[in-house]
Amino acid sequence: MIQTPGQTTVREAVAVFETAEDLERAIDDLQSSGFNRAEISLLADERTIEKKLGHKYEKVSELEDDPDAPRTAYVSTESVGDAEGGLIGGLTYIGAVAAAGAVVAGGGAFAATLAAAALTGSASGFIGAILAGMVGEHHADYLRKQLEKGGLLLWIRTRDTDHEKQAVDVLSRHSAQDVHVHSVPVAGM
Repeated sequence: MIQTPGQTTVREAVAVFETAEDLERAIDDLQSSGFNRAEISLLADERTIEKKLGHKYEKVSELEDDPDAPRTAYVSTESVGDAEGGLIGGLTYIGAVAAAGAVVAGGGAFAATLAAAALTGSASGFIGAILAGMVGEHHADYLRKQLEKGGLLLWIRTRDTDHEKQAVDVLSRHSAQDVHVHSVPVAGM
């Protein structure tokens, strides 16, 4: 949203989703309709919320219109998968190259270099797989905890009334609950 001098509030469309699939489809539709990823945010994790607000919450509905509710950027399931793949592949590659370099630097034979690269690459790949599992587990845990508290809370900053209507239409098409538009104070005001 473009801020004008003296502007003290921004408008947002708000929605709660009962499934991660509906949320992802809505966000895909919003982005296909011209909404920028920077205009889309989700409720942060429980620990961040408790730290910022100083208390626990029972239901996401308590935070829908709270301008102080901490937010996080949307990360798609595909991006989580990409991160997992990057951890596994990247650590495998780094481990193999490091082992090969060490053997070559030590004057080792070609066969020894290949064996060291394979063993170290495999070990590093295993570590990468464990880290990748942790990334996926953290994302799944975040979704599960939000759903247990009433759903996945989504905000979309809107530029004008046409943008508001478009956001509400998209959210409603994707089984969102409690879809509405509100004004919140501009950060830092």
